[in-house]
Amino acid sequence: MLDILRHMVPDGPKTVGPFHHAVSAGDFHFITGQMPTAPDDPTHIVEGGIEAQTRRVMDNLKLVLDGLDSGFDRVVFARVYLVNFQDFDRMNAIYRSYFPEGGLPARTCIGVTGLAVGALVEIDLIAAR
Repeated sequence: MLDILRHMVPDGPKTVGPFHHAVSAGDFHFITGQMPTAPDDPTHIVEGGIEAQTRRVMDNLKLVLDGLDSGFDRVVFARVYLVNFQDFDRMNAIYRSYFPEGGLPARTCIGVTGLAVGALVEIDLIAAR
């Protein structure tokens, strides 16, 4: 039987909906998509455009990874949701900087017409345990 653990990371960002920060199943952590919100206020989107929002999303993901005793070096897959594909290169520049040299995960980038709380970007991850 597959062991499934649900995680609410004590120092993780407050959630914008009814879900856990991550679920661990088998050899993987499935990390909920993070929004560019302040960790203590899920209704407040950071200002500054796609660069600032991508940085906040990645910082929120780091909070969750840290709470799982994991890191970006353990990420095997990422899914990026992007409202405007004209932001693709600027989002990528910030995104790439969080991963170790030569350690980028497999990834899908999906164009969407809107995201929760008016965000420009959302990213979820799968990390090896």
